Amino acid sequence: MSAEIFIFAGAVILLSAWLPLILNGSPLSLPMIAVAAGWIAPVFTGIEDPLVTYGGVIEHVTEIVLLSAIYGAGLKVDRPFNFRRWGSTWRLLLVVMPLSIAALAALAGWLIQLPLATAILLGAMLAPTDPVLASDLQLGPPGVGEEGESRFALTTEAALNDGLAFPFVLLGLQLTDGSAGTLAGLGHWFAVDFLFSTLGGVAVGAGVGIGLVQFNRILPEKWRLHVSNSGLAGLALAFVTYGICELLEVNGFVAVFCEAVAVRNTTQGFDYAQRLSHAAAQIERAVMVFVMLFFGFALSHGLLEGTRLELVAFAAAALLIVRPVATAIGFLGSGHERSTRTALGYFGIRGIGSIYYAAYVVAHHPIGWSHDVLTTTALTVLLSVVLYGATSPFAIRRLLPGGG
Repeated sequence: MSAEIFIFAGAVILLSAWLPLILNGSPLSLPMIAVAAGWIAPVFTGIEDPLVTYGGVIEHVTEIVLLSAIYGAGLKVDRPFNFRRWGSTWRLLLVVMPLSIAALAALAGWLIQLPLATAILLGAMLAPTDPVLASDLQLGPPGVGEEGESRFALTTEAALNDGLAFPFVLLGLQLTDGSAGTLAGLGHWFAVDFLFSTLGGVAVGAGVGIGLVQFNRILPEKWRLHVSNSGLAGLALAFVTYGICELLEVNGFVAVFCEAVAVRNTTQGFDYAQRLSHAAAQIERAVMVFVMLFFGFALSHGLLEGTRLELVAFAAAALLIVRPVATAIGFLGSGHERSTRTALGYFGIRGIGSIYYAAYVVAHHPIGWSHDVLTTTALTVLLSVVLYGATSPFAIRRLLPGGG
């Protein structure tokens, strides 16, 4: 068995490097190929429900790929942190995402007949746009240039909303088990799980990033981190930052992004930042392929069982109605060009983040999910992979500066 595992792992990593060269500009994407391969591959034969059986494993594997993507996205942000200049990011996070969660919850209650708590949970699981599957839409490497407001906003939103969706996932779970069913329970959620966790993540991430840069500057030149020429050092620091947040029970995904932005904002020169970003992207792509292969296998082993028209309609509406309408409302009076608002409304890609939250709920809170929730999440992710994979070459050329 070990020989087959090594051959399979090597083939996956090789394909993650090779296939993008072949697929460039075509209506096929690496995630689409990975899902299809997982769907038809005779791997783990006999497992009835891979997500339930390996929920804990999937949770940690998706954590790794999200950490790599979030850290890499933070390093790409050349724009100095400024509340006004990051205005499009705040609109996406503070207006569009809550509106999307509320709309998805209402749609789930009406269309799928889910209870309120479960509907909120589903809305939160599907709220984050994906920094992994949307990598073609993001900013270029550090120092290359922002390539327009759309790319800046999509990059920063995707990197931050994976973490900012987590408090709302917890809210859905706490409403399900009754712990947030009172005014006092809701107050505890808002104060601890939302405010303290989010602000704590910002403080830890910024503190670690700025502290490392300052410490590195006082070292003799021959001992400074960039001399090692290792692109993995930054990713290792992201893991350390995330681990500290786990110990302190604050938001680790938010912390990792803030740490990467702090490093990028306080470091002069682009060479080492580009090496750090490149290493994160390589790990992200390889692990993403494993996740999407497993997702395809889960689809073929019962994850779509019980699919009905209402669930398909919900998945389509989540991507094609909820996201564009919420974005249109969120950017009222913003002054952004129509092409920017259209791009931000269209590219609401769902993927690894939603899979992570599904695995988290299954592994830690078995009373918080139902098969309809898992099936609807899977349908939305699958539709997202196919829709954006097939249309992104054309849409990028039309909507995103520097895309053609």
